[in-house]
Amino acid sequence: MPSQPPSQPGVPPKSPEGQAPVAPSPQQKPTPRQPQPGIEPLKPEEVPSEKFGGSEGVPAQLQHVFFDFDRYTIRPDAVPVLQANARLLKTVYRDATVLIEGHCDERGTEEYNLVLGERRAQAVRQYLVDLGISPSRIQIVSYGEEKPFCREHGEPCWQQNRRGHFVLQKKM
Repeated sequence: MPSQPPSQPGVPPKSPEGQAPVAPSPQQKPTPRQPQPGIEPLKPEEVPSEKFGGSEGVPAQLQHVFFDFDRYTIRPDAVPVLQANARLLKTVYRDATVLIEGHCDERGTEEYNLVLGERRAQAVRQYLVDLGISPSRIQIVSYGEEKPFCREHGEPCWQQNRRGHFVLQKKM
């Protein structure tokens, strides 16, 4: 299954190694996509366990996936996570949509990281589509380096920030 998204206007062409080699062109700067009107994130307390099937009243969670430095290819350790997320989206959360946030560590320029974060979100989205999730149920946004999990400096922290973050949403 391909893990690379197709090229889109305003996003630099991908390299065969899964790197985002150039910053966006000056005429089209990437900006975070806003969730569609009428859709809001689900909060855990709003997810009825009888509808969304968590064990012992705890809702099932969509797991995040992580990326190597300066890459947007799906890593082997992310495959079972994405397969599990796809199963949840097909069964437990079949009436929900999901927002995939692309994130980066602090290295690189702001523009570069916005593009790389978008490529990461696109790669995750495409992988889920390849697993049978309707593209209409998946939105993406790039936050680049703006919303880190960890604020320390060093590889253990940076690894946590290079991620595809899943936010479960519902239609209103």
